[in-house]
Amino acid sequence: MKSVNFLSQIDEIKCTGCKKCETICPSAAICMSDNKAQVDEGKCVACTKCWNICPEEAVTMLPRKEEMMVGVEPEEVNSEEIESLCAKAHLYPDQFICACTLTPAKEVAAAIIKGAKSPEEITALTGVRSGCAIYCMAPVLRLFKAHGVSLHPPDNHRWYNVSLSLWDVPEEVVQKYPNYYLREDKKELYK
Repeated sequence: MKSVNFLSQIDEIKCTGCKKCETICPSAAICMSDNKAQVDEGKCVACTKCWNICPEEAVTMLPRKEEMMVGVEPEEVNSEEIESLCAKAHLYPDQFICACTLTPAKEVAAAIIKGAKSPEEITALTGVRSGCAIYCMAPVLRLFKAHGVSLHPPDNHRWYNVSLSLWDVPEEVVQKYPNYYLREDKKELYK
């Protein structure tokens, strides 16, 4: 569980409706209404991405009246299902897939098993992607794919399906460089 103590607020007078904040929001907490940005307080994880990108300085970060906790309890899901999903995605259940929030793969797997349908829902539920949003995206996408969920990125959103993982090295690269022992390393990791 992670504590969220701040909240984005939009100054409607300054907001020009450029949609940059809506596009960059990792939890889909911002949407446009009458050409003005609106914040869904229940989804805002205080990542400050909207505050950083707003060209009009229409966004401020305010303390929440009450802290909001985000997180999914893996214990609420069958542990064998979590382990199976993580194995299909080539992740260890206790492996941190988000360095910014220290969220383990088992928490994201539990959220997907419980019905999360998009990376934005995962962010709102767990806080993943609320920091740099670069390294955690690929494992999140791999977990969705391993669960059989087909995703299509929304227009202009930053979904990076690239990771620095041995599992993502194409077979032709493994064959081209036999002295790097990539095949053997994969076997060892699979154990």
